[in-house]
Amino acid sequence: MEFPAYLATMPMHAITEIHGEPGLLARFRLEIEAFDEAARDRLTEALDLAADLHRDDRRVREPYLNHLLRVAIRLMHHYQVRDVDVIVAGLLHDAVEDHPAELAGLDPGAGAEATPAALATLSDRFGARVARLVAAVTNPAYDPGRNRDEQYREHVATSLEREPWARVIKVSDFTDNGVGVIHTVGPKVTRAATKYRPMVPIFRDLVARPDTPLSPPVKQHILAQLDLAEERFSAILDHPA
Repeated sequence: MEFPAYLATMPMHAITEIHGEPGLLARFRLEIEAFDEAARDRLTEALDLAADLHRDDRRVREPYLNHLLRVAIRLMHHYQVRDVDVIVAGLLHDAVEDHPAELAGLDPGAGAEATPAALATLSDRFGARVARLVAAVTNPAYDPGRNRDEQYREHVATSLEREPWARVIKVSDFTDNGVGVIHTVGPKVTRAATKYRPMVPIFRDLVARPDTPLSPPVKQHILAQLDLAEERFSAILDHPA
């Protein structure tokens, strides 16, 4: 498939709308050209694993892999991350949460033991740090007797307190979900805005912290994206049609 020369500068949701998964894969390959061969091989291995695990998953109108690609591309392009562990963890940030038994090679009916086994598999394949970062952004089993969104906010605030690089992964994930909410259709639009709007001040605080390992211009870019997400949540929730 032919892609335009300006693919490297196109907004990611524009690539998604016009070129779909092949376009995002091409953009990912353009981004990893900045890395050495060993790093490119490692990133490609992580991408292949993510593609296999999420092969049947969908996000409303698109393959789930598109979301993972956008998270990783955003880390490299907009956040200027060159730490390969962080990008690998970005590609695999939903692997343990969504497919722990398959990742660990266990029976699909495996219970609570699947999550630690999946993290151990990631550690064996990509290193303990990648597994730790993925663990920090993996949602725990929630108490069915409490509000799920409230538990989500508590988990994010607690787990990201301890892992500055996990904040960077999670804010890329959040940006894709929050700023990208206008690319969602149906009842999920209001549901997503309701879930994510209270997260905006939490992420503003986490991003602005001195130990968040991003440059001042990148932090300003992220804060502007959080403002945009807030504007979109407000348009959905405060001014419904």
